[in-house]
Amino acid sequence: MPEITAKDVMKLRQKTGLPMMACKEALERAGGDMDKAEEILRAEQKGKMDTRTERATAEGRVAVAVDGSKAAIIEVQTESDFTARNDQFVSMVDFIAKEALKLPSGPVSPNSGMTGRLDEVRIKTGENMKFARGEKLDGGRFGSYIHHDAKRGALVQVEVAGDGANVDEETLKGICQHIVAHVPPPVAVSEKDMDKATLDRVRTEAEAEAKASGKPPQIAEKIALGKVRKFLEENTLLDQRYIRDDTKPVKEILPKGVTVKRFVRYTVGA
Repeated sequence: MPEITAKDVMKLRQKTGLPMMACKEALERAGGDMDKAEEILRAEQKGKMDTRTERATAEGRVAVAVDGSKAAIIEVQTESDFTARNDQFVSMVDFIAKEALKLPSGPVSPNSGMTGRLDEVRIKTGENMKFARGEKLDGGRFGSYIHHDAKRGALVQVEVAGDGANVDEETLKGICQHIVAHVPPPVAVSEKDMDKATLDRVRTEAEAEAKASGKPPQIAEKIALGKVRKFLEENTLLDQRYIRDDTKPVKEILPKGVTVKRFVRYTVGA
């Protein structure tokens, strides 16, 4: 069997992040073959990590990747904030976001490249971590914003026509900042995108409340319509007061020819 040198052991340790003794034993079992030893270690460690999947993953990061007319937003969770700020974890999350650009539109289902990279970091850190969710969007222009701690982020998709083609990145980023920071967060782009069952519930509750206070049916109906209008102003993106200038709704800061098609907002663990 080839001699196993300290240099070989150190090289394997640097690649896997595992203890020197474990690396030495793997090299001995692999007959000095570095690649085979790495495979042995990864298989063994992955098996151990798979037994820890019940451990809570309350921390993590949100990442966005944009490439022309396609974009993706993803969330990866881990156990501790310390690991969520680890360079290897940050790099892995960014890699997964970019890989998601290669996938079909809609919810992201991790491919083998994504899960393999995640397993590498799981093994090196010893923490349970998982791909939590992701969304791939196609078509139009995109704006994005990731909060400084990477625990919140947003992606907005717009269609442009005429002068709208000149919409600047800062405007779209500002809309994403609004989506992340506004309380309550928007749940739909506009009234036509709002869930009908939700609007019916708000209207019914408002009417019942007005009637219970003794209001005639016609007055109760008007009160209910007012409550629905206020609900839409508070919960739809285009009607909310813009966080950078609360004298205007978001729809008024959009240049002519720009139409918001969709947005995605993620908060780690939410």
